[in-house]
Amino acid sequence: MSELTQKLPARGRGLHNPHPMKSRKLQFSLLALLLAVLAGAWAAQRPYHHGPVSAHFDGLRFSLPGRSISKGLWEVLRWKAGSDPAVWPDQVPVAQYDQPPARVFGRQLRVSYVGHATLLLQTGGLNILTDPTWNERASLVNWAGPKRVSPPGIHYENLPEIDLVLVSHSHYDHMDLPTLARLRQDHDPLFVAGLGNEVIIQGADPAARVQTLDWWQSTAVGEDLRVSAVPVEHWSRRSLFDRNKALWAGFVIHAPAGNIYFAGDTGFGDGSLFRETRRRMGEFRLALLPIGAYEPRWFMAAQHVNPEEAVRIHRILSPELSVGMHHATFQLTDEAIDAPLLALSAALAKHRVPAGEFQAPVIGGVLQLPARRGD
Repeated sequence: MSELTQKLPARGRGLHNPHPMKSRKLQFSLLALLLAVLAGAWAAQRPYHHGPVSAHFDGLRFSLPGRSISKGLWEVLRWKAGSDPAVWPDQVPVAQYDQPPARVFGRQLRVSYVGHATLLLQTGGLNILTDPTWNERASLVNWAGPKRVSPPGIHYENLPEIDLVLVSHSHYDHMDLPTLARLRQDHDPLFVAGLGNEVIIQGADPAARVQTLDWWQSTAVGEDLRVSAVPVEHWSRRSLFDRNKALWAGFVIHAPAGNIYFAGDTGFGDGSLFRETRRRMGEFRLALLPIGAYEPRWFMAAQHVNPEEAVRIHRILSPELSVGMHHATFQLTDEAIDAPLLALSAALAKHRVPAGEFQAPVIGGVLQLPARRGD
């Protein structure tokens, strides 16, 4: 080797890599990324639900015929780039935590607002939770994503024995898998959800007892109670590759105390889904309706009602009482934390609905409907 060659740095000779480990790590990283993309693309073609094709199921994904509800990436970026969200407080204390009784028997109905879309319903000797979440964030991870500003209105340890859990769809603020797994371990309830959601729930906890329903199907829970799944204006997604592979739904609980409607998440559309639900399901005693997470309207209207639209649903379903939910817990959208309650009050006045017919309890608040005369 010449004296000049000996003086050249290794990279100048073109024959030696001074950082072989870094190069290998980069190669492995690129290979892992490629494998992840290929695995995702393969998984995207695997259905969650294996059943016959229908008007709202093409063999892989579900849809709401005639509607385009879910938003694409560019629309999300447009929203986030142009949004000016209201500032929420970091924490809002709960004035009083509910301490529910062990059971409520007969035709009485007790409703406790835990927060967001989580409510405890007690009637006919059964305890029912809707979209339960006791997690600190509505997110894939515990260190990022929408953070809870109000603690749950019932301490988890004070829950009575839970018999039934309704899960409306797979979005993180409604399907909180850590909470579902905890409930399964401590209470072993029956989980009722739309078709395909058992793949997600049992993927996290194989021991979970899951009953899935198509729209307009029902299942018996005990001797005197049935649950029906009904269509709502929404969509589902849990990951980058499973958009609408699991069915979203609202639920009707057919109880001795009367029919109870739980919307989960929904837009208003033309109102026809709610009119059809009223026609098929009959009279309602109670409706649990979302009133929050609705701004900006150009982005949210197809999937989340605002308070005025919630009042319009109330007028269509015509229950004895509607309860506003889906507010004051996670900041998911642009409106202020108190905006839903103010807008609800204005909407009730506009539509001449007595305030007592549509109430939005504080977190930890309780509403009770006594047995009706003649029951």
